[in-house]
Amino acid sequence: MFIEPDLKGERRGWIEVICGSMFSGKTEELIRRLKRVRIANLKVEIFKPAIDVRYDETNIVSHDTNAIVSTPVDSSQSILLLAQDADVVGIDEAQFFDDQIGVVCEELAQRGIRVIVAGLDMDYLGNPFGQMPNLLAKADYITKLHAICMKCGNIANISYRKIAEGPQVLLGEKDIYEPRCRRCAQLKD
Repeated sequence: MFIEPDLKGERRGWIEVICGSMFSGKTEELIRRLKRVRIANLKVEIFKPAIDVRYDETNIVSHDTNAIVSTPVDSSQSILLLAQDADVVGIDEAQFFDDQIGVVCEELAQRGIRVIVAGLDMDYLGNPFGQMPNLLAKADYITKLHAICMKCGNIANISYRKIAEGPQVLLGEKDIYEPRCRRCAQLKD
């Protein structure tokens, strides 16, 4: 993708959403796109929710340990302040942001900024997660990634949680979650 000038010579912004289950490569794809943007010498600002400290307090890190420097924020509104001079904004784990994340992404796109957002589209029960449905509705481009089911080897789209009880948001990795297809997600271990 490229930044396309409009008829008045101003940049046009847009929103790209990368979604899928855990272990589907969402963060890996976000990092790949952001590194390509840097190669083009565009100014990039990258954000993640401050509550996500699984791999690193500041960097965005994929399950494959690829990383890129980011700024942790407590509120999506902070992104508007910190990304004023950016050509491209990357946002990881969007499902953990507050209900203003869609408004923030729309405002950035209106400013002519390319916004690339990654997040879980469904929670561990297979229900829409956080603000992701709102972001998907606002997106100009959507990439849905799939993992491989740990039970049967088919395409997986559910982040199956091995621990049944607890809140909707329970940060974890392979110790708590595994990708499963619809059928295998219904199986009890």
